[in-house]
Amino acid sequence: MHGFLTWMEEHFMPAAAKVGNQKHLMAIRDAFIAIMPITMVGSISVLLNVFVRDLPNSWWGEGNALTTAMEPLIKINGNVYFGSITILALAFAFALGYQIAKAYHVNPIAGGVIAFSAVVTCMNQSAVFDLALDKVDVSQLAALQGLGVDAIAKEGVVSLSVSEWGYLGSAYTGATGLFTALIVGLVSSMIYVKLMLANITIKMPENVPPAVSQSFAAIIPGCVAIYVFAIVTQCCVAWGGMYPNELIQKWLQAPLMGLSQNMFSAILVSFLVQVLWFFGLHGSNILDPFVLGVYTPALLEDLAYFEEHRTTDGMPYIWTQGSFAAYSQMGGAGVTLGLLIAIFVFSKRKDVREVAKLSAPMGLFNINEPVIFGLPIVLNPIYFIPWLIVPPVCTLVAYLFTAGGLIPPVYVQVPWVMPAGIYAFLGTGGNLMAGLVSLLNLGISFLIWSPFVLLANRMKDAE
Repeated sequence: MHGFLTWMEEHFMPAAAKVGNQKHLMAIRDAFIAIMPITMVGSISVLLNVFVRDLPNSWWGEGNALTTAMEPLIKINGNVYFGSITILALAFAFALGYQIAKAYHVNPIAGGVIAFSAVVTCMNQSAVFDLALDKVDVSQLAALQGLGVDAIAKEGVVSLSVSEWGYLGSAYTGATGLFTALIVGLVSSMIYVKLMLANITIKMPENVPPAVSQSFAAIIPGCVAIYVFAIVTQCCVAWGGMYPNELIQKWLQAPLMGLSQNMFSAILVSFLVQVLWFFGLHGSNILDPFVLGVYTPALLEDLAYFEEHRTTDGMPYIWTQGSFAAYSQMGGAGVTLGLLIAIFVFSKRKDVREVAKLSAPMGLFNINEPVIFGLPIVLNPIYFIPWLIVPPVCTLVAYLFTAGGLIPPVYVQVPWVMPAGIYAFLGTGGNLMAGLVSLLNLGISFLIWSPFVLLANRMKDAE
């Protein structure tokens, strides 16, 4: 064990620390954190409608008294959803451009605006809608087409194809467009940054106010970055028949999201977080660029699915960003809430019990640094095995429950400080079984941690 720990300290920790401090990964992480207020408010609006519309409708039928009385609130929540979840990709593009520019110490506002513009440049500028003609019979279709009307018949209904220019669809601006926003926002921001650092700018006299001078300085880099993606968009449409958003979603986003839904992928992420934490590195922060970049879009697409279909059946993704917090991080990384309970039940060491007493109030709300560094767990061989295996085991249990259809996926963004059971209950739109699975995992963590707490007692006696 000592040799392994020494090797990890010499070879693994420096590489992991370097990854954790990489500018672009930190910018991606901080950009996802920056849009959390609107992801949270959008999730709150959906959750409120679950309790005032969806659950009452399922219990007492459509048009019940509670839902009718809450109709104004339901509409307000719909407005909030439209102003938050459906513009996530655009908000993220600005936040990413801002963070990239800030990391390189150039005008961050201009970086955000340029990234935002570049992402919109890549979007389909028109949309086609089928307008159903209820009073037109299928037999009249040929006559309409003979008059030059773009009419079609589908399942016995005659429809007109109506095109609209300047339309921004939620497929591009919402959660589905996050991958495009990430890629285009990152590349366009770096074009802007590199040209700024190379001083390929318009230089104004010194007596010009700084705000004006900075705006003029960003003109050339911004024009180049935006024109690059305008050209890329035109090439994609001309040669591939698809816009960059659609190409990215088809060839990159869909396969990557599919891989993330594999049970072993979810378990591996849980395991890697624990490995990093054991060596004193903030595992969640280091892996956040991947976890947030892959599992957050999954959560938001599930949320959009529920808002459209009013059901959790058939949701596109099983495992989302909130699933980790709901089922395998109760009390924080390592499910240390189970460790605290085991200490109170079995530990005879005064020093350990004192740390547990001080840590318990914060542990209830998923803050566990006092346990990790106070017990300590970091580089402590006694707790090495349970620290590594508890979250993966909890992830496996919750994944099987979700994949088996016994509980819905976590599709509502919930504050990470929510206690065990409550997080899962709210994150699944008020599913009681999900809350019980979270508590089941807490019990499993207690059973795994307990033998090692008893082992710590014996080691103290031996000393």
